[in-house]
Amino acid sequence: MVTNAITTGSERAIIENTLDRNREALIATVRGLSDVDARRRLVASLTTPISLIKHAAAAERIWFQRFWAGLDEGECDGYSERDEGTFAVAEDESLADVIAEFERASRRSRVIAAGFDLDDTKHNPREGTVSMRWTLLAMIEEFARHAGHGDILREQIDQTAPL
Repeated sequence: MVTNAITTGSERAIIENTLDRNREALIATVRGLSDVDARRRLVASLTTPISLIKHAAAAERIWFQRFWAGLDEGECDGYSERDEGTFAVAEDESLADVIAEFERASRRSRVIAAGFDLDDTKHNPREGTVSMRWTLLAMIEEFARHAGHGDILREQIDQTAPL
């Protein structure tokens, strides 16, 4: 799916469109990688191409399912703790599986977010009182940052690939 940029219209439409484009940009960094390359550790942290997607899926669940919808961890469709476990990819998970997980979590986030106005607020123990607007913008920032990480990892992988 390619989401065309919206440059005019309602604030909500522009924000949601930008978030969707950043979700797609993050996925684009791993498209075409083998499962082996997607798991390559090129930096000291747990960051790999596949783990960036796994982390993004967890971020969707943490903010929309846990925080905004108020679901317990067991009601979420995957890992939703705010720790390094968000980067953990099981041995039996393929890149296609993890992309599908992120896309499912993103769809669920869209549905949850649609139930709130941009100005609706909730208290978060770490950030204080936050609005839905702030959450959507924070997710844009998160996914843009990780798409940049993914671009760098992809460049490293592509440069070392046999010709």
